[in-house]
Amino acid sequence: MKHRVAAPPRAHWLLLCTVLAFTVLLLALNAVVFGSFNDDEIAPTGAAATVPSAISNGGALIDARTSTPVALRPHDKTIALTFDDGPDPQWTPAVLDVLARYQVHATFFETGARAAQHPDLVRQVLADGHEIGNHTMSHPDLRDTGPLRQNLELQATDLALAHAAGVVPSLVRPPYSSSPASLDDAEWQAVRRIGADGRLVVLSDLDSEDWRQPGMGAVVANATPRDGKGAVVLFHDAGGDRSQTVAALERLIPALQAQGWRFDTVSGAVGVTGTDSPADLRTKVAGTVFVFAVRLSQFVAGSLTVLMVAAGVLAIARMIFVLAATAVHVRRRPRKRKPIRGPVTVIVPAYNEEAGIEATISSLLASTHPVEVIVVDDGSTDGTAEIVERLVSSRVRLIKQRNAGKAAALNTGLAAARTELVVMVDGDTVLDAGAVRAIVRPFADPDVGAVSGNAKVANRGGLLGKWQHIEYVIGFNLDRRMYDVGECMPTVPGAVGAFRRRAVLRCGGVPVDTLAEDTDLTMALERAGWRVVYEPTAIAWTEAPATLGQLWKQRYRWCYGTLQAVWKHRRAVLERGTGGRLGRRGLPYLLLFQVLLPVLAPFVDAAAIFGMFTQRWPVLLGYWLFFLVLQVIPGIVAFRLDREPLRPLLYLAAQQVVYRQLMYLVVVQSVVTAVAGARLPWHKLQRRGIGPVPVAQDAEAVTEPIPIPARRGH
Repeated sequence: MKHRVAAPPRAHWLLLCTVLAFTVLLLALNAVVFGSFNDDEIAPTGAAATVPSAISNGGALIDARTSTPVALRPHDKTIALTFDDGPDPQWTPAVLDVLARYQVHATFFETGARAAQHPDLVRQVLADGHEIGNHTMSHPDLRDTGPLRQNLELQATDLALAHAAGVVPSLVRPPYSSSPASLDDAEWQAVRRIGADGRLVVLSDLDSEDWRQPGMGAVVANATPRDGKGAVVLFHDAGGDRSQTVAALERLIPALQAQGWRFDTVSGAVGVTGTDSPADLRTKVAGTVFVFAVRLSQFVAGSLTVLMVAAGVLAIARMIFVLAATAVHVRRRPRKRKPIRGPVTVIVPAYNEEAGIEATISSLLASTHPVEVIVVDDGSTDGTAEIVERLVSSRVRLIKQRNAGKAAALNTGLAAARTELVVMVDGDTVLDAGAVRAIVRPFADPDVGAVSGNAKVANRGGLLGKWQHIEYVIGFNLDRRMYDVGECMPTVPGAVGAFRRRAVLRCGGVPVDTLAEDTDLTMALERAGWRVVYEPTAIAWTEAPATLGQLWKQRYRWCYGTLQAVWKHRRAVLERGTGGRLGRRGLPYLLLFQVLLPVLAPFVDAAAIFGMFTQRWPVLLGYWLFFLVLQVIPGIVAFRLDREPLRPLLYLAAQQVVYRQLMYLVVVQSVVTAVAGARLPWHKLQRRGIGPVPVAQDAEAVTEPIPIPARRGH
């Protein structure tokens, strides 16, 4: 009965795009809320042609709600202590303790960002009888912001304060402001906009300059009135080390109280009422949602930062580990092995391979090791069978079967093979003359059940070909050496791999229930106790996908099949011997670097790209260059080991920007497809033929028919 293959889910693209867009929005919110806070140094004052003299010479509280703005000052011998930039979990409670000790009330101008982070402190400020004011959300200089940004800053802070304390204050202190006399035209326009919104602006008469940390004595001197006129005094309870502020308050308050000064909030000192309005239900709900979004943005930004750091640490560790394992593999690899003299069967599964099958067979017949070639035509609908029929000889056999898939074709070839050692080669692969001889040498060790060859990209002409060439050289020459040293090889590639026939048959043949039959078979052999090794001199040239669409289909199948194989062999983590090494070394490494990190990578990349448009761009650019170096160093080593020209590595930077993202999305799609329980059909690539490749010629190349011994039973 033919089983219906479920189509891969399509909604996951919408889900991924939605999640990515949501992530970017949260990063934008985080950048806006927390990215503008700088030191409190006052910017240079510009022209003040439009500032009325009654304002510049008046008091610190400015009422610009009407067409005739007025400036009000505290009553004589009255001081309004004000604190900016809070709340802060360390310094706000310390300030509150001093004020409570001397029974002084003050006004705290809170930023929306910190109010969202510490709503309990806002409630404590109000519970202690103090007054709160609006100090914008992200502490920008309102002289540099337009009406829209200013309005958003103030309303966002209203929402944060409504969530924290259930009130909406009308008092506003613009960040980086000073006294009325310092107002310039740009700041005056910001004050007028604030007044038009029904709010009161509070500047300062005296600036303690505690943000400079000039010393406790200087802070006290700066905050002490020179005459008996009332004053609004500027302090800070956040934004840095405020120990000098706390110490100055301990000296200033009792000294002025002893001189008959009275302390009050801004509204109490000036004599205005209604500065705090209760927030209605809608504002409270909106404030709760907004604060949740702000906190979520912090969590996302923090998580992505941690992930970026962790990825950097893992990348360094991986590079060191891989290069160390490569050095061990090069040093450990025997220079001479006992040669394998018997003939070898080469199985070529073929489905619509007319573009390259003749080149494949010709390269096999040029082998320096005696071979018999079995081509299994898996129901091709093109001229594959006709081409092979013309090449049939005592060394080339053709078996035709109905289309059943690559794994079934390989099993057919195994059943027909008459030798113990078999080499499996894709129908689009061309082998060097010495490849078969090299790949069977490790079988001199009776514990070896399979050998991975070294597949190279033949069609390297275009940019896509160069990127795949880089990937193949680095992957085969470093990762496979590492797997070999760790005795946990996850895959003998279908392009070129050698096997003990009896080992494969004892494992049930080539698996037909996964799309990555090569990975599935390799894991099964290791779990059965066989060693799987890598032979870098067994070189095969393969045709890589020539279009992005074909590449996507190939890697989608590979990744999905790998996930199938990992799940199928998950119990290897509990086993001993080679199976246990696969389960506790190979599978975790595979899942970490080929599944988990790629799934999270699009979000990290989104954060990095977004960060390039913020003040953090130098750090992120340096981080990206650092990652590029981590790719270049192993690349140079791999290319040198493989005796490849280094010129293609010039395309490595572009590969990191484009190709890597494509591979990440392939992994995401594969994981979602696997989780959804869908099954993929076999994706057949369109072959164009790889053309001539540098196949090495050897003096011992076989040109005469080689007798193949009769097949023995098993």
